[in-house]
Amino acid sequence: MILSMTGYASQEYNTSNGVLLVELRSVNHRYLELQLKLDENLRVFEATVREQIQAKLGRGKVDCRLSLLRNIVSDSVSQLNHTVLQQIAESAKTAAQYFPHTQPVNMLEILQMPGVMTTEAFDTDALEADLKTILNSVLQDLIAAKAREGAKLKAIILARLQEIELLVAKVKPMMPALIKQYQEKLTAKLNEANNSNDDERVRQEIVLFAQRIDVDEELSRLSTHIDEVKRILNGTGAVGKRLDFLMQEMNREANTLGSKSVAIETSQISMELKVLIEQMREQIQNIE
Repeated sequence: MILSMTGYASQEYNTSNGVLLVELRSVNHRYLELQLKLDENLRVFEATVREQIQAKLGRGKVDCRLSLLRNIVSDSVSQLNHTVLQQIAESAKTAAQYFPHTQPVNMLEILQMPGVMTTEAFDTDALEADLKTILNSVLQDLIAAKAREGAKLKAIILARLQEIELLVAKVKPMMPALIKQYQEKLTAKLNEANNSNDDERVRQEIVLFAQRIDVDEELSRLSTHIDEVKRILNGTGAVGKRLDFLMQEMNREANTLGSKSVAIETSQISMELKVLIEQMREQIQNIE
């Protein structure tokens, strides 16, 4: 199964401690990069969340947002945290020495500061278990979305591979005739330029040059790379880097075909091959 690095998933989950909100967003990246945004009540679980995501995803830049909306219970009473209040009061008193003309402290703003008002503590173990459950569910949704996108990318790459196979099949039978035609032209030009009767020497030079412009090896390697790309696309796991390497190798063969070209036909095929390979490479950049 081929996975794209692009995907999105989110869920809400009712727990005894409140409503858990989980959102995962993934885009392409060279490695796996996690950005976690957890609210105050969930920061203690950061290591657990990071470990769970890393166990499921291979590559991509992943944004994870986790928040907990606490249940509002009629008989629950909020209490002042006197320790935090004392710290705020001491800090305000110290700051007033430097800024004596500032306005008095707004009590409502103080009450809204984090940690000033405390409520009944939640069940940490139960919350962690619920968090793991919903995070696993959202990860499955994200992977499913990445798989759907990956299937589309795979279809595009296979279509381009088919076009490349047709071009390789087209150019192979052309080469003997093109090389022979070029040899005849080159022989005539050399005889005319040298005005020499040493036909054996001319023939040897032509044979050596013909060997240099023979692209049978490059075409064979292209066919081998095509088969390997297909094999990888039918596999599992993170394959993006291997496919990207194969695109480099295929592009090298296409360039060599162009540099050895002795006719307009092969030059055009070389250009078409490079365009198709580049189109595949662009899609592969988004494969995990």
